[in-house]
Formats: sequence, structure tokens, C-alpha cells
Amino acid sequence: MTPMGILGVLFLLLALYCGTDPFKHSAISEFPEFESYKVDMPPWELIPKVKDSDNLLQKSEIKFLNQIQGPESMAFDPLGRGPYTGVADGRILFWDGEKWKDFAYTSSNRSELCNPKPSPLSYLPNEHICGRPLGLRFDKKSGDLYIADAYLGLFKVGPEGGLATSLVTEAEGVPLRFTNDLDLDDEGNIYFTDSSINYQRRNFMQLVFSADKSGRLLKYNPHTKEATVLMRNIQFPNGVSLSKDGSFLIFCEGCMGRLTKYWLKGEKAGTSEVFAILPGYPDNVRTNKDGEFWVAFHCRRTLYTHILGLYPKLRTFILKLPITTKIQYLLQIGGRMHAVVAKYSPDGKLLKILEDNEGKVVRAVSEVEERDGKLWMGSVLMPFVAVYNLA
Repeated sequence: MTPMGILGVLFLLLALYCGTDPFKHSAISEFPEFESYKVDMPPWELIPKVKDSDNLLQKSEIKFLNQIQGPESMAFDPLGRGPYTGVADGRILFWDGEKWKDFAYTSSNRSELCNPKPSPLSYLPNEHICGRPLGLRFDKKSGDLYIADAYLGLFKVGPEGGLATSLVTEAEGVPLRFTNDLDLDDEGNIYFTDSSINYQRRNFMQLVFSADKSGRLLKYNPHTKEATVLMRNIQFPNGVSLSKDGSFLIFCEGCMGRLTKYWLKGEKAGTSEVFAILPGYPDNVRTNKDGEFWVAFHCRRTLYTHILGLYPKLRTFILKLPITTKIQYLLQIGGRMHAVVAKYSPDGKLLKILEDNEGKVVRAVSEVEERDGKLWMGSVLMPFVAVYNLA
């Protein structure tokens, strides 16, 4: 047989293997209904290439190392106390200035299943039982804390803490499957994201791999106690934050790598538009006191993820190779964990970017909260909080 013939046979065998996945070694072997969707990526030449060549996030202070697991959201109460954060075992904790205290929880099940484990990812199998609080927001008037629990929906707990009260578990007849983040306006309306109606948080990597487009942006009216869908068919909607004047909100589109503006007031109310094309794939967004938006990135863009986003069949082929989920994840993020945060003006202009592109100090960031000249950065993947001094 000629060399070309041998290559042809090998290619056919590889194609047969990927088509059948006989040994179930791939990252999607446990998801027989898995389907990849095209991502409408912006042209590569339009993607911002600006970088922080000084790796300024390496100057961050690492706080509470191994005292907390997977602190995503950083919130401070109306009296300035905190931070408060939701952790991997389902609790919401409060830093009283000396130690972490239990403050609230979304699940009444606090059995041994929810006991401390060695890493944030160790909790994934039982998160749907213990709860997994992600986005946190305080009502500045009442002091109530609103919670987006990935599995259990939208909750509220009073200033005294304890077991939170369930507010929303479904919208327009469709259950919440991956409640992710929230914000509230001056009238008490809550705007929140449901990242997917097909994948839950414990399968978030498969959600990323598929670019599933079942995500939703929603609104909860506390007076009617009803949740309505504002936008649907979004690919991994994540963080959400209102503008300083409340005329619009910004939400993160994780697969597309962009921020979208949704108008709440004025002539454009109820419509959306692109706010900013980002240098990476965003996780959460928070508004500072000046009305600027801090964005935490899951990772920077790479040409590899850009091409796979445009060609879903190629993506599925690669995902069916005998490569573990962990390795596929590393390929997605460019080979190693790294941290990126950026600040955008109220009209979508990039103002500042901070990085630790080597992951030496800050390996990942899920959310960034600016307070008193410092950036408080949490991550669902890390056992610490990073604090960066802006001065």
C-alpha cells in the first residue's frame, strides 16, 4: 500500500473512532444528545488586541487562602460591611473583619454531603443538593440580600441571614436550570440570567464546548411575583449589571465574547445592541460608583477557539477525540489558567486592562468589585480572594 493509502486508512479509522467513541474517553462521551452550535464571532481583525504587558495583577494580595472554596461574587452590605460571598459548599459567608461567619444558605440540606472538601470542583456532584450561590446583590434600601443559586433559582434573605426564601424557580413555564447572576433597580425589579435550559452548572464545560443557545435574560417583578423573559436564545449569558442611571443594563455573552446593552428606559426600551466586543470571554460585570463597568474574563481569546466557534462540526470532531475534559479545557483557554479584568466606560470604550497572563499570582477571576480604591476579585475555581490596589 502506498504512503497516501496508509494515511487514508488511518484517517478513516480516526473518523470511525470519533463517530462512535467506542471507549467513552472523550469530553462529551456522557452526553449522547450533545450538539455543537455556531458562534457568530466578530472578524478576527476587529477583536481588541490590547494587553497589560506589565502583568499588574501579579501585584495583587492573596487573601483568605484555603479558608474559602470557590468564592464567585463579592458583595458589601449597605453599611459597608463585608465582603459577603457564596462558596462551593452552598453557604453564603460574611467576613466580619476578623473571621468568616456563616450568613445564609439556599438549601435546607446541610448534610455530610456538604462538608468541606479539598477543592472547589470537588463539590460539583452534590451542588444540586447543597445549593451553589453565584451572583449576590444587596438592596440598598432594605438591606435584603438577593441570591442567584445555580440550581435552585432566585432567592432573598433578610439582613439577619439564615435560610433564604425562594422567589423564582421558573419563567413562562420553563424551569430555571442555570441561574447565574442578577442586579436590581430602584423599584425592586430583579434582572437575572439563566445561562442554559439544557445544561446545569456541574456540566458548565460541556455548555462552553457546545455553545448552546438556550440562555435567557429575565426580569422578576416583586409586586406581581412573576418572572418574564426579556431575551432568549443567548449563548451562555452570564454577568448582568445596571447602568448608574438605570436606563439600561449590560450582560455578558460568554460564547461570543461581548457585552450586550439592553435598554430599560427611553425610546429604545426593550431593545438590545452590542455594547463592546471583548478581548476574551467574559464571566461577570459590575458597575462602579462612576458608572464604569468592570468585566472579569474567563480567559483571553485564541485563534483556536475563534476557529472552533465558527465551525461547530470541526469542534465536535475534536471533542470526540480520546482527550479528557481537563485537557480540552486547557486547549480552550490557551494552555494555562490566567487572569484578565478590564474597565469599560458607560459608552463601551475600553479604559483599562489588568492581567496576570502567566497565572503566577491570580490564576482566575469570576467577578471584580471595585470598592474604596481596591478591586476585590473572586473565582469559582480558586480557594482565595485576590485584592488589587488601584492607587
